[in-house]
Amino acid sequence: MIEDDDDGVATPLGQTRQVTIDALCEHFANDAMTVEEFERRVDTAHTAATVDELRELLRDLPGGGLPAVAGGGAPHGSGQGDAVARPADVRDSGYSVAILGGSRRIGRWSPARSNTAIAFCGGVELDFREAVMPPGVTELKVFAMWGGVDVIVPPGMNVECHGVGIMGGFDHAPGAAEPVAPHAPTLRITGVALMGGVDITVRHLGESGRDARRRRRQERRERAREFRRDRRLGGRSEFRSELREGVEDIKDAARDAAKEMKRQLRRPGGGPS
Repeated sequence: MIEDDDDGVATPLGQTRQVTIDALCEHFANDAMTVEEFERRVDTAHTAATVDELRELLRDLPGGGLPAVAGGGAPHGSGQGDAVARPADVRDSGYSVAILGGSRRIGRWSPARSNTAIAFCGGVELDFREAVMPPGVTELKVFAMWGGVDVIVPPGMNVECHGVGIMGGFDHAPGAAEPVAPHAPTLRITGVALMGGVDITVRHLGESGRDARRRRRQERRERAREFRRDRRLGGRSEFRSELREGVEDIKDAARDAAKEMKRQLRRPGGGPS
């Protein structure tokens, strides 16, 4: 519901209203409010007359403030995990717990500065591809027992992983090396997998797990082909270099022999001894 002026051009208030409603839908999908509260805020968004009224609807929700709007000054990113929240809007701690069930955080959401994920006979999925990250280091402590924790990060995110697998697996599959900005947020993952699994994978936005595995296989094939090609070219280059050096040695020896012959011919009596 973007409002247009008389010339059919979207107004800033109309754009902000639509972005606010979209953000409320995201928070509702992430269980940040009840159905009644969601309906009340959406109704208020439809009747709001100023941007400040719309901003107030999101102020007490995770991440706070409005997402990026054309012409606005809110922090934003490209949708690949490079959005950074304002320090004042970051919560100190957050939890995701799955016991005989599941817990998911996907889409646009705001992690706390320190996060804990626990999976006991269940599964936790944390997708950071569209997350509005806190500035600096974001801590994620995980514990999986007879269950699993799946962490999905976008390409280029700075990830530090230190974990222990006890009769289980603590796996980090980094993607192809990409440049990371010096002051980019860092996700630091630590924890234990006890007869369970923790899996940290890199996926592009909108990419499924199957697509990501297919892409990684293709990247491995490409790297293997490049390695074999480099070895072949390198071997040929080395052979050509050695052949060239051998020819030069023969030429040098021939020149030395010719010079020696000339010296002997210049001596009294001439001719070789």
